[in-house]
Amino acid sequence: MDRPPKYKASDYIPYEGISRTPGQTIKALRELHEWSQVDLAQKTGISQATISSLETGRTALGAERAKVIAKAFNIYPTFRK
Repeated sequence: MDRPPKYKASDYIPYEGISRTPGQTIKALRELHEWSQVDLAQKTGISQATISSLETGRTALGAERAKVIAKAFNIYPTFRK
């Protein structure tokens, strides 16, 4: 059985008042874990090309991808309105 996530994605935003795009957050988390885009792709089943497009904002994240990526990082996805 999987352990519940320990952190929320917003826990990784280092300073109050700084806003990140979803792609910037994915990249920051990936770098924090010292993973390449290929590593994240293998852990999520999302292609490396799509990971790259998500990080640069060329592709919208969407709720389902957010959940898959959050699970790879063992965090809760955080959605802003």
